[in-house]
Amino acid sequence: MPADSAKSVKVPSNLKIEGSWKTALCGEFAKPYFKKLSSFIRNEYLEQKVYPKPADIFRAFDLCPFDKAKVVIIGQDPYHGPKQANGLCFAVHETVPIPPSLKNIFKEIEGDLDYIPEQNGNLSRWAKQGVLLLNATLTVRANTPGSHQKRGWEEFTDAVIEKLSREKENLVFILWGNYAKKKGAVIDRLKHFVLEAKHPSPFSAYNGFFGSKHFSKTNEYLKKNGLREIDWH
Repeated sequence: MPADSAKSVKVPSNLKIEGSWKTALCGEFAKPYFKKLSSFIRNEYLEQKVYPKPADIFRAFDLCPFDKAKVVIIGQDPYHGPKQANGLCFAVHETVPIPPSLKNIFKEIEGDLDYIPEQNGNLSRWAKQGVLLLNATLTVRANTPGSHQKRGWEEFTDAVIEKLSREKENLVFILWGNYAKKKGAVIDRLKHFVLEAKHPSPFSAYNGFFGSKHFSKTNEYLKKNGLREIDWH
């Protein structure tokens, strides 16, 4: 969208998302599907137990501004258990036991980079370095996986990925599992580095996730393009 036409779009004043993302995605916020999604989510929080807490819905964006993003990791749903979801894919709050998929991610980091990452599931330490930890669906009803799918979030996050692909260069997109691979279909692979592997879930990690070396490959690519490497500790 040209800059002058973007300015003409009225962005909801109560939308709490980091400023550069608010500008980048202003066209999405004005679309009918997003208005319908907003209404649905508002009612869900009023009538049901929903995760993450409202202030954390856009936490991935708040910690990793559009202009600072270097790496994109794509997940699916937020965790649906108590005190787990914190707005970052694969991540949990500090006080919560580390889920199996994240344990396997840490194990792969150790095998790939030869150091043991901090055993803290928050992952904000990655996000603040330019890693967008993006779930395809940003909310979920408690104890009901997939409950907020096909309500508009997928269209929104597709637009996020397409916007990053179109307007930025030399990003690293990390796609684990078939869902993430399909989600990454819009990525321009001539401009960006796309890494694919099996999902880190215990059901598939030994069939192509372990040994993928995505963390070292990411840093090699960033360094080659004059960008600061990610500290995956």
